[in-house]
Amino acid sequence: MKTFPTPEALQRVPFSAADAAVMLGTLVLLAAIARVGGDAFVQFEPPQIVPAVELDLRQLPYYAGRSTLRMFVALVFSTLFTFVYGYIAANSRRAEKVMVPLLDILQSVPVLGFLSITVTGFIALFPGSLLGLEAASIFAIFTSQVWNMTFSFYQSLRTIPRELDEAARLYQLSRWQRFTKLEVPYSMVGLLWNAMMSFGGGWFFVAESEAISVLNKDYTLPGLGSFVAAAIAAANIPLLGWAVLTIAVVIVAVDQLFWRPLIAWSDKFRLEQSASSEPPESWVYELLKAARIPRTLGTWLSPLWEASDRLLSRLTQFGSSVPTPDRPPADRWFDIGVFVFIGLLLAWVLQFIVAAVGLPEVFKVLGLGTLTLVRVSVLLAIATVIWTPVGVAIGFNPQLARLLQPVVQFLASFPANFVFPFATLFFVRTGASIEWGSVLLMSLGAQWYILFNSIAGAQSIPTDLREMADDVGLSGWQKWRRLIIPGIFSAWVTGGVTASGGAWNASIVSEVVAWGNNKLEATGLGSYIAEATNSGDWGRIVLGIGVMSLFVVGLNRLLWRRLYELAETKYHL
Repeated sequence: MKTFPTPEALQRVPFSAADAAVMLGTLVLLAAIARVGGDAFVQFEPPQIVPAVELDLRQLPYYAGRSTLRMFVALVFSTLFTFVYGYIAANSRRAEKVMVPLLDILQSVPVLGFLSITVTGFIALFPGSLLGLEAASIFAIFTSQVWNMTFSFYQSLRTIPRELDEAARLYQLSRWQRFTKLEVPYSMVGLLWNAMMSFGGGWFFVAESEAISVLNKDYTLPGLGSFVAAAIAAANIPLLGWAVLTIAVVIVAVDQLFWRPLIAWSDKFRLEQSASSEPPESWVYELLKAARIPRTLGTWLSPLWEASDRLLSRLTQFGSSVPTPDRPPADRWFDIGVFVFIGLLLAWVLQFIVAAVGLPEVFKVLGLGTLTLVRVSVLLAIATVIWTPVGVAIGFNPQLARLLQPVVQFLASFPANFVFPFATLFFVRTGASIEWGSVLLMSLGAQWYILFNSIAGAQSIPTDLREMADDVGLSGWQKWRRLIIPGIFSAWVTGGVTASGGAWNASIVSEVVAWGNNKLEATGLGSYIAEATNSGDWGRIVLGIGVMSLFVVGLNRLLWRRLYELAETKYHL
């Protein structure tokens, strides 16, 4: 079994050993960020053409750096959005009635839909600089990451154990103290696994965010995604293979240097009465604990943090630590106002769509949406049957988790659309139908939401409950019915709703695939939106996005919201 040196063992070596590694790594990281980030500020003014991506293997490390930097910037903004939006939605009845349905709608809007609206705006926001296009690309990646994380955080706040909530009330924690000492720690394990999944989802749309073709205009940013798009257009298999190898190296490096240390650190937030018997390990985490520099910086900054903590605690120390329910009469008037606003908005959108494309086109697109709905439903059923048991096995077995976590992280993070050209070539040469083949392509990007949430749900089940189940002889289906399903149900619902939204989004790049001059197109809503976006047909863009939002929100209202309520009432720890 692989072992890691303990912090005590590392501290016995000369002072410069661990600290030199930390300092060197920090300097290399800052130099790399300065090198690849500085080129985002070069001069650019439409209709100026961005230099074409060079199909040169020597440029691949640079392109990998540009794409990775965009991914991490988007992750930072996604995390901030998650904490603010999820907190407000979970702690305010009025806000929840608007924000959760709005989250459903935003999740359903495809990335290409955001690009269609935001590219011109970001270019105008940063005139004369390439930073506008960079911001549009980062925003597109942000929209592919943030919804999954927000759903996870919101659901964690809604299912905080009652005894912990009562303890927070008993100690009269301010809202800031409750947020930092209860809500964020309790949600950390699930949020971290969903952040890992969201980061992988960002890679899925990195090609669309870097090689942008909207409203009959083409914009290309240097990066792995645009390199792959250029290699596909040139039908160059060797270059595509090198790009795939490069993204694989990047994913492994990010896992080892970023996600694995966070997983090891987050083990302390597990809800346990005793310590985890085999906590996750990370050589980077052990190195950071052994180095003196991080502790010294923490000591220097602790007075500033304590002063900020006291100030924020005083500012939020009013009323109850949890917002009190709104009065029913006010709720009724609020509901009426919301319904009137939504009704007027829907009426305006419907009038615009009918005037732009006609009523027959609306019914046609509804039929296309039904076909895509069938594909999404088949994907969710198959992914649940296959990946839920796998996720539970990984979550329950630390040794298996240590062995398979890097594998599933690699598979989930690997951009599935990088494999699409090979799948397209297979479909062309074998004559396989893209109508059902698109389900396979959609699953390559969406199925991991269920796997990762199943892992997070299984890991959140306290060890003492697992040991009790073993002591009373629960096994097989009885163990699943009485322990596993109730324990992971909330996490599985989060995985299901985000996998559903991810599948709808992925349909846009899964129902239309190409290799060189060969183009395969499935009949569905995704291919309809992709075609409308490329041609710049605003009427059909709005119609396609509106119908997709209608299907996603309707499914969330009729199915997933009810399952969320069941998780909060019946399957609440």
